Amino acid sequence: MNASGVLGATPEHIVKLASYGLAAVVTKTFTEKPREGYGPPIILKLRNGGYINAVGLANPGMGSLPQVVRKSKELGLVTIVSVGGSSLDEFVKVSAVAVDAGADMIELNLGCPHTRGYGLDIGSDPTNVYEVVKAVSSLSDVPVIAKLGFSDNYLKSSGKALEGGAKALTLINTVKAMVIDVYSAKPILSNVFGGMSGPPIHPIAVRVVYDVYREYKPEIIGVGGVTDWVSAAELILAGAGALQVGSVLAAKPKEVVNSILEGLREWVSELGYERIRDLVGLAHKR
Repeated sequence: MNASGVLGATPEHIVKLASYGLAAVVTKTFTEKPREGYGPPIILKLRNGGYINAVGLANPGMGSLPQVVRKSKELGLVTIVSVGGSSLDEFVKVSAVAVDAGADMIELNLGCPHTRGYGLDIGSDPTNVYEVVKAVSSLSDVPVIAKLGFSDNYLKSSGKALEGGAKALTLINTVKAMVIDVYSAKPILSNVFGGMSGPPIHPIAVRVVYDVYREYKPEIIGVGGVTDWVSAAELILAGAGALQVGSVLAAKPKEVVNSILEGLREWVSELGYERIRDLVGLAHKR
């Protein structure tokens, strides 16, 4: 599936995502009210192959959610709605709209590192994670996924999310970082800090997935620097049963998705297995 933040804010975005050959789509993170986000520059391609961005959770607000979900369902896609909030009440309100709209799953954005009062500000506190997940899980039978970022408390936050009723964890979000222009001596992004994505964060994602799987054996959606079948396979071996791709969709997304899937099929066959599921967490048994 795509990582939240890569398109997914309008029905037109969903049509484009569907053309990539994904098994499921994740919407942009929706909040109660529309958010314009930060002014430019908001994204920068790094010399090491990754990106750093500070969009500021820009989205049209939960009033636009039903149209987005409707289009996804029309296309026969598993639809995961990403929900953001700066309070428990906001998470519940937006999630209720997602449920009413027909979302197959809800992914709680508890890991965004560059928007004050949202994301990582909440997800790095295990108590907050528990309260948000428990409140949203109690709304309906729609499965709740907790998306967590990299923090000192990621292991405890993962445990509290599961305790609160999360059926799966998405690990990880972008990693807080910054870039400075050496001539102006000023940070390049308008928000100063941003979230780093792409290949530079992949080893961190592998480590977090490995740690959390070893501790709790939960269902995990691995995300962070997946660019080819090898990086995808690493996350599977660490404990991820599903994958999200983000930065790599910036260029030739359909070809990239097909290449990853073909590579994984050949890898599973070469190792003598029939299903990817048989390889989830295999690194813990060696």
